[in-house]
This record gives sequence, C-alpha cells and structure tokens, in this order.
Amino acid sequence: MTYTIGIWLWIIGFPALFLRGYQWFVVRKGNATPLRWLVGYPTLAMLGWTTYCRFFWPKLEPATWNAPSYTIACWLYCSSYEPFWSNIAYGIVGVGIIATICACLYTQKAKYPIATFGILAFPLGIPALFYALHKY
Repeated sequence: MTYTIGIWLWIIGFPALFLRGYQWFVVRKGNATPLRWLVGYPTLAMLGWTTYCRFFWPKLEPATWNAPSYTIACWLYCSSYEPFWSNIAYGIVGVGIIATICACLYTQKAKYPIATFGILAFPLGIPALFYALHKY
C-alpha cells in the first residue's frame, strides 16, 4: 500500500518540480526562459524516461497496474509492456519537440501544439498547459 501511495504521489507531484524551477529561475532570478522550464524540460524528461522504461526497466512478470509512470501512455506501457504504447509515448515526445520549436520561432500558433503536448502528456504536461494558458 505504501508503495502505491508513494508512486502516485511521485507521479502527481513531479510536474511541480518544473513549476518550481520556473518560479525560481525565471520569475525570481530572471536568467532562463519560461519555455525551457515549462515545455522543453518536461519534453526531455519524457524522452529520457520513455527510453529508460522501454529498453532498461526490469520488466516484472506479470505486468502490474501500479508501475511508476508519468503519463497515461507510459502507464499503459508499464501495465502491459506492449511496444505500441511506448511508441505512442515517443509520438507525444515528438509533439513536445515540435511545440518547443514552434515556440522558439515565436509563432502565435505555438499555443496549440504546446497545449496538445500538455494534454497528451498529462500529468507531466501540466507545466506546458500552464505555459499555453499564460503565455498566449
């Protein structure tokens, strides 16, 4: 029971680290861009974790429903070990990369791919949703 509670607190609380980094490095210090903390770093984190889970995570037999996961697609992969869901997670990372590039080019339509990444990467995408709501 404690493992399950700890895992879900981690899953729900991890996006807060990006929001805290945004608050500290952007709002207080003024030496970073909001895009980096709210969209770029969550995208890189998802890329790293998806790669780790797909290729290096020790697969339990049978797959368990309460494996550590940070998006719905990743949870579906961890609870079934079907490569399809890992591929979906990589697709969501692709959306995050495209969203970051669009925002770097200062296009006004960047809020749509950013919000899409935020929704697809929920709960890890909460910082991206915050950025899409407050930036545009």
